[in-house]
Amino acid sequence: MKNGMNHAPEYVQQLEAAAKFIEQHDDFLVVSHIQPDGDAASSTYATGWILKQLGKSFTMINEGAMPSKFSYLWGSDQVIDFSKESSQRLYQSIISVDCADFSRMGKISTLFDEQVQLLNIDHHPTNDRFGSCHLIKHDAAATVQILYDLVIHMNLVPTLEVGDCFYTGLLTDTGGFRYSNTTPEVMRIGASLLELGVQGSVIAEHVLERLTYSQTVLLQRALSTLSFAHDRKLAWLAVSLADLEITGASSDDLDGLVNYPRNVEGVEVGILFKEKARGVIKVSLRSAGRVDVAQIAQSLGGGGHVRASGCTIHGTLDEAIARMVQEVGTELI
Repeated sequence: MKNGMNHAPEYVQQLEAAAKFIEQHDDFLVVSHIQPDGDAASSTYATGWILKQLGKSFTMINEGAMPSKFSYLWGSDQVIDFSKESSQRLYQSIISVDCADFSRMGKISTLFDEQVQLLNIDHHPTNDRFGSCHLIKHDAAATVQILYDLVIHMNLVPTLEVGDCFYTGLLTDTGGFRYSNTTPEVMRIGASLLELGVQGSVIAEHVLERLTYSQTVLLQRALSTLSFAHDRKLAWLAVSLADLEITGASSDDLDGLVNYPRNVEGVEVGILFKEKARGVIKVSLRSAGRVDVAQIAQSLGGGGHVRASGCTIHGTLDEAIARMVQEVGTELI
C-alpha cells in the first residue's frame, strides 16, 4: 500500500512527532470542526481506526451531529453528539482533525483539562498552529491524505474500513477529483485504495450524485435568490431559517449549494449565505482562482483555502450580503 512518494524531511519529522504523540498518550478525545464536511467526518473516523489498531482508548465527539450521508463509514455510529450528550469529564490528550483554528472545535474545548496536550492534524493554509504537536501539510488535498501518510509511516496495514474513510475524504475535498488540488499523489493514493477494494463509483454515487427530496426543494428555493454584482463576477445564493423550516431540510442538505453560483460562466467568486440563527450568518466562499477567498474569510474571523473558505457574520442576511459584496468587490477591481 505504500504510495511511493518521497516526502520532504520537515514533513517526515512531523509524521514522526505525531506518531510519538499517539504512542506516548492514551485516553484520547478526537474532534473535528463544527458542521463537519466529508473530510472532517472521514478524518475523525480514520483517526479512531488508527487508535483502535494501536490498542488505545479513545472517544470521538463533535459539537453537533455528523452528516448522515457518511453513516456507511466505519466508526460513524461511535461519535458523540455533544449537543445531545453533555459530559462532565475532562481529557488531557486531544487529537483535532481538519480544524484551522482552536475556535473551530466549538464547545468541545470545555472538555479539555488544564494540562491538555493537543495534536493538531490539518491541511488548511490558514491553520494558526494551535496545540502542542503539529502535523500540518498545507498542500495536502485533504486531512485524510495526511492521515493516510501517518498510517503508512506507522507501518499500519490499511483495511477496507479505513480505506473507505480515506477515499471519501479525498473524493469530497477534491470535488470528485476535479479541483486543482487533485495532484498526482492524490491519484496514486486513490488508486491504491481502489486496489484495496474500495468501491469508488458506489461512494461517488452516494456522496456526490444522490439528492434527498428536501435538498431538491431547498435547491429550488435557493436558486430563486440567485443574484449578481460587479459585472457578474460575483454571484450568490441565500438560505434563510424560513427556507429550512418550510422544506424540512437539514444542514446536510446545504452541502454543494455554493457551487451553483460559482459555476456560472464568468463568475470569479460564488457565495452561499446560510442563516444559522437569528443574527448569525454562515458565509461559504468559492473562487475560480483569481481571488484568494481565504484572505477575505480570514479578515472576517474565518479561514480555509485559496479557492474555498468560510466565515461567520453577525447581522441580518441583507447586512451580511451587503458586507460581502463590498469585501469581495475590492478584490475584483
